[in-house]
Amino acid sequence: MPEVVAVGLDHPRGLAFGPDGLLYVAEGGRGGASSTVGRCPQIPPPIGPYTGGMTARISRIRSDGVRETVVDGLPSSQSSAGSGGAVSGVADVAFVGDTLYALVAGAGCSHGLEGTANGVYRIEPSRGPEPLADLGAFRRSLPVARPDPDDDEYDGTWYGMAVDGTTLYVVEPNHGEVDRVAVDGRVERVVDVSALEGHAVPTAIASGDGLFVANLGRFPIRAGSSRVLRIAGGAAATWATGLTAVVGLAFGPDDRLYALELSVPAEPSRPVPGTGRLVRLRDDGLDVVASGLDLPTGLAFGPDGSAHVSIRGLGPAGSGAIVRIEVA
Repeated sequence: MPEVVAVGLDHPRGLAFGPDGLLYVAEGGRGGASSTVGRCPQIPPPIGPYTGGMTARISRIRSDGVRETVVDGLPSSQSSAGSGGAVSGVADVAFVGDTLYALVAGAGCSHGLEGTANGVYRIEPSRGPEPLADLGAFRRSLPVARPDPDDDEYDGTWYGMAVDGTTLYVVEPNHGEVDRVAVDGRVERVVDVSALEGHAVPTAIASGDGLFVANLGRFPIRAGSSRVLRIAGGAAATWATGLTAVVGLAFGPDDRLYALELSVPAEPSRPVPGTGRLVRLRDDGLDVVASGLDLPTGLAFGPDGSAHVSIRGLGPAGSGAIVRIEVA
């Protein structure tokens, strides 16, 4: 049974344990009312136009479950009210050594926040967030081969980040790309997923013997329609199939790859609360470790080997939580 370890979060997304042994949480925030209609390219209806505000943050969860703010005032945006007002802000967090990095997805003029940029930020406690790589500008300078017109966003909406040594790898779902970000800010394309898979909506990424990328897929969600690709040497190959709406990947203490599924509906539909799962991938299939998760959106393993999952990441602001799951 999942154990609740933290509550009161605003659209929690990716998770990472720091060198202090504490859990760091990327939060999407609460969006805002700022609009840039007429000043730059907009995301077309019914999803856009977006509005934004500086309401996203990164939190740290103490051992007693108390939430502490690491940094706030980060870009957050939301889709149109008619489309449900989905919120994006800080999408993921990761450590390279003792330094915290954040993947920001709610910024940019097309998200209602002129003068801001989606990308990777270095978080220095004494100086606050420092832009490291402008991923929106990089995306525009190197378009993918097969963008989907309905999801073609000027600034992109990044989701997952992984670390290999001192290098960060990031994935953007709407255009279908995996990119490499060096700690000096250099950005390079690793693979154009759209050229290989079309509009597969890749969301989750993990580093191991190569890079592993899994996809959310299109709505309505169809059980078993997602898969994991292994990327190595500039090529991508199917590594696992039979998954559903994957939003998180991580290697566990048993060196097995675990996948977090947002929703596994009984019939094709949009995400259904309370149907998310954590699964362990085997050579010949998968094991369900935990089911009944409420709109999970992020996954990380703690120093004790247990899985930590952010839930209600698509729920109302303030309703997000973190649960701990024993995987042994």
